[in-house]
Amino acid sequence: MSGAVCPKCGVAVVPGYVKCPKCHTPLPTRARAITNMGGTSVGGGGGLPLIPLLVGGGVVLALVLFFALRKDKPATTTDAPEDAQAEVEPGGTAATSPDPIALPSEPPPDPATGSAAPDPTAAAAAFDRALKRERLWGTVSAVGERVDVRTGACNDPGLAALVARSSTQLRGAGLTRLRCMEQSGAVVFERDL
Repeated sequence: MSGAVCPKCGVAVVPGYVKCPKCHTPLPTRARAITNMGGTSVGGGGGLPLIPLLVGGGVVLALVLFFALRKDKPATTTDAPEDAQAEVEPGGTAATSPDPIALPSEPPPDPATGSAAPDPTAAAAAFDRALKRERLWGTVSAVGERVDVRTGACNDPGLAALVARSSTQLRGAGLTRLRCMEQSGAVVFERDL
């Protein structure tokens, strides 16, 4: 067994010790010679595996491109062409499907009375759906003759445009005022329809 000898105290030290077990002096280390193994032996490569890194990078790139280049479609649209959505009326003219943002201008007749009475709850629900289609998330409720909109987008220009487009349908349902509130309940604005 060949070992090292402590340069300070002269004690024989078993290989593997870094310090002398008696006086704790650091032992001199020998630099290991790097040998070429040659033949069919497998070396310790030490590099990063190239193929798994390239495959992983390709997958990440594909995911990024997929999400960056996809087009958002509204939930109400179909992949059918416009001509396929048109219905032919008895007179031979084609009637197109209604605007997906349009609110119902006239509610269905009330079964009890047989007349078409304005339904503020249905108009508020239709306005709520239109709000969600515009991705202005919030809740809409009809309180008496007022529409309460609770959203974080009260100052969004898209909300003002939606209110302007929907004001005639809301008025037709008997709603005269619109109040926009933050989620906390603080009123941002209130206006006539």
